[in-house]
Amino acid sequence: MRVMRTLRALLVAGAALAAACGDAAKLAPLAPDAVVLAFGDSITYGTGAGETESYPAQLEALIGRTVVRAGVPGEVSVQALARLPAALEEHRPQLLVLCIGGNDFLRNLGKGQVETNVRRMIALARERGAGVVLIGTPEKGLLISPPGFYADLASEFRIPYEGKVIGEILRNSELKSDPIHPNARGYRLIAERVAALLKKSGAL
Repeated sequence: MRVMRTLRALLVAGAALAAACGDAAKLAPLAPDAVVLAFGDSITYGTGAGETESYPAQLEALIGRTVVRAGVPGEVSVQALARLPAALEEHRPQLLVLCIGGNDFLRNLGKGQVETNVRRMIALARERGAGVVLIGTPEKGLLISPPGFYADLASEFRIPYEGKVIGEILRNSELKSDPIHPNARGYRLIAERVAALLKKSGAL
């Protein structure tokens, strides 16, 4: 029984690693007039930098597609879930870039709630015909890394996943405007990582 549990854990870890590297996830090529919906909380909004320095604005410049900045500072995942259907209906994106969960962790609302809500948001986007890129948000703790469920969801839905960049920013004072938000350079790094993931997954 212990051997089986160990084998299962190794298989799950391998799948999560593949998702984290983007190896198992492909996206449809983005049309020249495609809309990308960047959806989340203050990190998507761009708190700590100017509007043109937010990661959605910088991503738009990098990929040559319209990127809608739909971030609400302070929002928790259940609020984002309630807001997403209207945003999908309004903008009709070909791609959703989802970054949510940090405020849940700051308020100790529980990882289970975030996982459930992120799962529903991914499913909603897929039902509307949109591809999804997932960005993991670190939980509180010494490691400053996202909970494992982000990689698990990316593996389950076979979507591209960026699980390192926000933690890298939060560990580097030169990339932060305050303890929990990037500065313009930090947002540039997020935009560059997402653009690289889009190229690797076939979207660009």
